[in-house]
Amino acid sequence: MLTILLLIPFLGALMISVLPPDDSGRNRSLALVVLAAQCIYSFALLIPFRSLDAGQQLVDSVPWLPVVGLDFSLGVDGLSLPLVLMNAVLCLVAAFASRSVDNRSRLYFSLILVISGAVNGAFLAQNLLLFFIFYELELIPLWLLIAIWGGANRAYASTKFLVITAVSGILILAAFLGIALITGSADFGIRPILAGQMSLLTQLILMGALLVGFGIKIPLFPFHTWLPDAHTEASTPVSVLLAGVLLKLGTYGLLRFCLGLFPEAWSVAAPWLAGWAAISVLYGSLAAIAQSDMKRMVAYSSVGHMGYVLLAAAAATPLAIMGALFQMVSHGLISAVLFLAVGVVYERTGTRDLNVLRGLLNPQRGLPLTGTLMIIGVMASAGIPGMAGFISEFLIFKGSFEPFPLATLFSMIGSGLTAVYFLLLVNRAFFGRLATVSGATPNPSILGRVPLGQQIPALSMSLLILILGLAPHLLVGLSQAATTQLSELAALVPTGGFA
Repeated sequence: MLTILLLIPFLGALMISVLPPDDSGRNRSLALVVLAAQCIYSFALLIPFRSLDAGQQLVDSVPWLPVVGLDFSLGVDGLSLPLVLMNAVLCLVAAFASRSVDNRSRLYFSLILVISGAVNGAFLAQNLLLFFIFYELELIPLWLLIAIWGGANRAYASTKFLVITAVSGILILAAFLGIALITGSADFGIRPILAGQMSLLTQLILMGALLVGFGIKIPLFPFHTWLPDAHTEASTPVSVLLAGVLLKLGTYGLLRFCLGLFPEAWSVAAPWLAGWAAISVLYGSLAAIAQSDMKRMVAYSSVGHMGYVLLAAAAATPLAIMGALFQMVSHGLISAVLFLAVGVVYERTGTRDLNVLRGLLNPQRGLPLTGTLMIIGVMASAGIPGMAGFISEFLIFKGSFEPFPLATLFSMIGSGLTAVYFLLLVNRAFFGRLATVSGATPNPSILGRVPLGQQIPALSMSLLILILGLAPHLLVGLSQAATTQLSELAALVPTGGFA
């Protein structure tokens, strides 16, 4: 049953790639049909899914290479299902937003479909080696999307992305192979490592490799340097995929493998992980304040907001783990709105420089709807009540404060700084008097209205942000059993360190 979630995008990519050359409109339409089918099927999984069952459900398992411990085993639980749904929605949004792709469109839309299928496979994999295969499968397609359809400095940004994130895969594979080598088992099924199977020091070393590997993908400070460059050069739809979907592979791995496989080592390292989270949150927020490029500011905000997930995972309370999952979903939706709005601004004005943009909220000659959507995204990211961002941050801070009050306090300061840098963005770019911007093309003083159809993706994401903010039980009820079970693996979190 779950295998269909892989077959739909992969077969769709194959179909588009082998069709005769044609106009980009046909390729985009085919991709939209395939991704819409994937989205419908993903949400159809909610019907047989039992939210009160914390274990893996709807399992597909077939022996593949038993000699090396590789099985084709897929399963879904309350931790992975929301991320599968988010992947389906955001990939559809990215394809819908790819209106201007006319250069090698068959390759472009095939790559998006491959990424969508690979991400599904990573979220559903119940075998360590199978997860690694899907985890790496999205790397080359995303590199090509940046390298071919990116900005002027795309060669540097895509190469930097490829090299640094390849290191992530190497560390993760080394840790997985280390588990098999030390335990003497060829079984790569996902299961907690019992204390009797290896020493605490060995667990800490293997978990440390996973932490750095997933920390690069998330990304956490100081492994974040590839992200701003990749976002700056990537096209708007690719930035939606990068922030909304790809980063979540790192946070998912943090919970599923670092905490899930090494609960004892995780409990020992938790105080220091909380400190790392606070540093990453503060760094991302302060770096965002210093940016004048709208896209780089949003990119650095992701560094800070992903730090909340590490804080919640370190605390490992049921409330915090639920907050971590909520943060992954809400950040995916919010970042999509922000990048789509920035993309419209750049398309209409030819610049993202906050030092020259102003007055874009002008109702007659500006971009009033784009400005409104940007403000909605900013409010959600800053944690305004009634929106999904508030729910996720409240759950994380509430669940993390008792075990790590100091780290939580610093993270809350970082949350406050979110309002600072996004208010700077809105105030500079959207308020004031709309005037001629030197070097901008076309001239902002003669901006035309953006077609409503072009704004549908951002409008849809904004609606989802409001729905989850007003009805958080839709996600909480779906995932509570699984996140509670995960938190029980690290029931004893020692005090001290940065706590």
